[in-house]
Amino acid sequence: MSFPQAARLLPTDRVALFVTCLVDLMRPEIGFAALKLLEHAGCQVVVPPDQTCCGQPAYNSGDRAAAHRLAERVLEQLEGFDYVVVPSGSCGGMIKVHYLELFSDDPSLRRRMSDLAPRVFELTQFLADVAHVRAVPGSAQGSITYHDSCSGLRELGVQTQPRALLSQIRGLELREMGDSRACCGFGGSFSLKYGEVSAAIGDEKIGQIHATGAQAVVLGDLGCMLHLEGRLRRLGDDATKVLHVAQVLAGELEDPS
Repeated sequence: MSFPQAARLLPTDRVALFVTCLVDLMRPEIGFAALKLLEHAGCQVVVPPDQTCCGQPAYNSGDRAAAHRLAERVLEQLEGFDYVVVPSGSCGGMIKVHYLELFSDDPSLRRRMSDLAPRVFELTQFLADVAHVRAVPGSAQGSITYHDSCSGLRELGVQTQPRALLSQIRGLELREMGDSRACCGFGGSFSLKYGEVSAAIGDEKIGQIHATGAQAVVLGDLGCMLHLEGRLRRLGDDATKVLHVAQVLAGELEDPS
């Protein structure tokens, strides 16, 4: 599904930061890094205080009723903003793409969601394509490789944007892996239901990461980040860092080296 390109960011535009459950509970520093990047880009940022789960776990598990309730609440919280930015391709894809299907039997909700959907962006997509950021606050020395998480890549078209932003950091070398577009094996509840398959897919991805010789793997989805970090450590690799792109761009981390 494609959406029309949003207009250029205006000084009066209000941007809602949808933090996501995993970031809130597991790595809140990613949310603060996203906030820093948006403010650095000149955005008027609001973090809706009552935001909750986007409903993706329920939706993927077939519980449409629970997913619908959560989606309706998220829509009510976000539709008053000029833009909605999400530091996660999977949650961004859930809101931008799957809410339209979820509301297919309710013309009023679908109409409201159709109005909001073109204003929903993954973080690097917004910074590169809407805010047209040409300089980021981060600085680093060392080598990284980038993993394209499935939802951001296939549902939102996020691939060139994080690389363009990372290229603005002098001294940071990007070493592309053999197939950056291949799944890491996480897949949300897939990794719980099919643990052995998930681990095997993850190990293939780790082999590609190691082949680059990069000091860190960078990505834009915390679920994939936690999965790869867990597999690396279980395989005895305590050296390769696993970093969220927001923290790298915001300069909230030490150099990969």
